Amino acid sequence: MSKPLKILLIEDDAIEIMKFNRVLANFEQVHKIIEANNGEEALTILKDKVIIPDIIVLDLNMPKINGIEFLGILKADDVLKYIPAIVLTTSNNHKDVLEFYRIGIAGYMLKPLKYEEYVDKIKKMIEYWSINELISQ
Repeated sequence: MSKPLKILLIEDDAIEIMKFNRVLANFEQVHKIIEANNGEEALTILKDKVIIPDIIVLDLNMPKINGIEFLGILKADDVLKYIPAIVLTTSNNHKDVLEFYRIGIAGYMLKPLKYEEYVDKIKKMIEYWSINELISQ
């Protein structure tokens, strides 16, 4: 049985944020999206551990703290390190992919150019994590 997710979306592009929200708005299941415009803002949201998302979806290239730096900090925290983090980016640099998996991400997805393909990828990702046994905080 699927369950609603609390999703921390870390994305600096307003259009990408709107697109992600639009896709999730069409789901039967209502998911809570917490938005952060960069890694620094996301760490501020997470630091007091009042809001613990079920999953984190983040972009690779962001201002202030980029995706790799953010994940390094996240994975060093004894509570936050268990949150599945999925990179959603336009970068298909093999070196980046290897580095992210070395850090301990749960997935790496390329943003497709076609909206229909984007919808399909996001739908599959959310469906998967909605039925996955997540660690309760």
